[in-house]
Amino acid sequence: MYKNYLFDLYGTLVDIHTDEDKKSLWKSFKNLLAMYGAKYETKELKHKYAELCEKEKLAVAKDKYSSDPEPQLLNVFRSLLTEKGAECSDELAMFLAAAFRAVSLKYIKLYDGALDLLHSLKEAGGRVYLLTNAQRSFTEPELRLLGIYDEFDGIVISSDEGCKKPDVKFYNTIIKRYKLKKSETIMIGNDYNTDIRGAHEAGLASLYLHTNISPEIQGELLADYAVMDGKLKKVKKILLK
Repeated sequence: MYKNYLFDLYGTLVDIHTDEDKKSLWKSFKNLLAMYGAKYETKELKHKYAELCEKEKLAVAKDKYSSDPEPQLLNVFRSLLTEKGAECSDELAMFLAAAFRAVSLKYIKLYDGALDLLHSLKEAGGRVYLLTNAQRSFTEPELRLLGIYDEFDGIVISSDEGCKKPDVKFYNTIIKRYKLKKSETIMIGNDYNTDIRGAHEAGLASLYLHTNISPEIQGELLADYAVMDGKLKKVKKILLK
């Protein structure tokens, strides 16, 4: 029925819970930055992080997005050092981002049936792609941790593009990059707005998967298909029928 399957990540294939407000995160990260020459007080650090995130968001070129820009947080982690007079290589910025994310994580795991679904679609001749609102510096290590990085025929991450779902420009990016036909492509995601409304506005079919971290549906659900109990086995049955 379809040849190309665009997957959201968090809340669709991956169950995750993070907490960036916990005091232990900011205390630990403050100590880590100090080891590399950037000394902050805990409250100062949290305020500076928020300030730099907003600054980075404003720096995204307006021709990259239609409504809401996606910042590149790797630049934020770099600036946390350089604004205190410390040096920061690309490798160190990546390390700081990964460390920040690791400490913020409460848990991360694949949903039951996620790997089987990807394998089954590919065995049936389909191509699977990742289209996610995320930071590459967080997401790429997590994909490798979960063992699914190499499962995708293509990966498009919002932090690389400056825009994100539901922006039609983001959907068109993956369509153009991998030369996909919209009539042969379906979006699978757990967010009624970013995944489903965005796909609808981009002229794509969609399958809505309601999971434990799906936002509450408001208004009409524009999905062509829906699985309301989070069962990826049902998604597989629909897509391979």
